[in-house]
Amino acid sequence: MKAHFVTFEGIEGSGKTTVAEAVYEAMVKVGISVILTREPGGTGLSEDIRRILLDPGRSSISPKSELLLYLASRAQLVEETIRPGLVKGTSVLCDRFMDASVAYQGWARGLGEQLVEDMNAFAVGDTVPAMTFLLDLPVEVGFRRGPEKREGTGLRTKDRLERENRSFHERVREGYLRLAERRKERFVVVDATLALEDVLGEIFRNLEKLFHVKLL
Repeated sequence: MKAHFVTFEGIEGSGKTTVAEAVYEAMVKVGISVILTREPGGTGLSEDIRRILLDPGRSSISPKSELLLYLASRAQLVEETIRPGLVKGTSVLCDRFMDASVAYQGWARGLGEQLVEDMNAFAVGDTVPAMTFLLDLPVEVGFRRGPEKREGTGLRTKDRLERENRSFHERVREGYLRLAERRKERFVVVDATLALEDVLGEIFRNLEKLFHVKLL
């Protein structure tokens, strides 16, 4: 079975982490060789960068510095985890990837979509997702859901990006939808307001076409 690189994108509260984990478990059950990683993160260096980027105490990070940190984390993840996995025949699922920078830094921060896409190309080379699922929902719905992950027995503290105002997150959503329109060949936009089983059903149907195996 050919290895494929699949990514999951969406605004805060879209459920992409939960979905990525469920897809990973389903693929393992049917015998697909697959790894699940995340961005920023996924390697020792990338996780160090993640802590800097998401630290709520670092509100002074400039948009340019933010972008460069994401690109450094991304380049390391590609070199250390994603590309070697694909070469070995292992499919890779990633919770966020290069499209996040186009939406967050390129559009929402105003650095320019084309600039970020050009810099992404330098960071990832030809390691581009075969399919990207955009879990789309209104920002107010994402806000009501709150942080997806939990620490211990209670909700974790909001990270630096989650603390941005509503207008910022509206621009992020707009940036994602603009990108999905330009990259129709690999983007699948999924209504993330639906029940989890319906969201997964839509994703599984698309992945079955890619992997030629039954996942449901």
